[in-house]
Amino acid sequence: MAKVHITNVSLLDNPAQFFSPFKFEITFEAIEALPEDLEWKIIYVGSAESEEHDQVLDTVFVGPVPEGRHMFVFDAPAPDTSKIPLQDALGVTVVLLTCSYRRQEFVRVGYYVNNDYADPELKESPPEQPQFDKMQRNILASSPRVTRFKIEWGEVVKQKPTIDLAVHNQMPPRYEDEENTFDLSAKLPAPVSPTSKVEPVEDFMDFSL
Repeated sequence: MAKVHITNVSLLDNPAQFFSPFKFEITFEAIEALPEDLEWKIIYVGSAESEEHDQVLDTVFVGPVPEGRHMFVFDAPAPDTSKIPLQDALGVTVVLLTCSYRRQEFVRVGYYVNNDYADPELKESPPEQPQFDKMQRNILASSPRVTRFKIEWGEVVKQKPTIDLAVHNQMPPRYEDEENTFDLSAKLPAPVSPTSKVEPVEDFMDFSL
């Protein structure tokens, strides 16, 4: 049974210019106190053809984690354009939000991202060399795809740690997850973990509530 559940993800400053930072407001619930940090990552999929173009935009460690509900804002810089193939600069790609515990990924949230020019003339006749400073990034936040993986959580401590988590707990009531029919066909690379042989469970979640 998972010890941490993501209850809401809000995308801030979306749509935005291509070079604007990604901003995710993440709400999660720990059903028991965790003595070690949660490792959160934002990954930009540079190309659907190969994982070698994936970029980890930023990593943040949150914890130790007391039992209860928590919220924080995760900022990450825009991807390095030199690592994006020219043919994949425009159009649809994917951004991933992942969380791991003890180096085991247990959840990832995937979103479609559409990159296009804001100028109608550039849309009509895109230059051969991408002009990223004139592009707009639009994350389709309404229908994220959530994939969960079983991991070994180990022993947990029931007493509340003395180190405060730098998040607040004044959050609105939790809503039950709702299923939808959104189909994310873009690449969602599998995690590397000691339990990688366990089949992942995928579902669709509406974080817009």
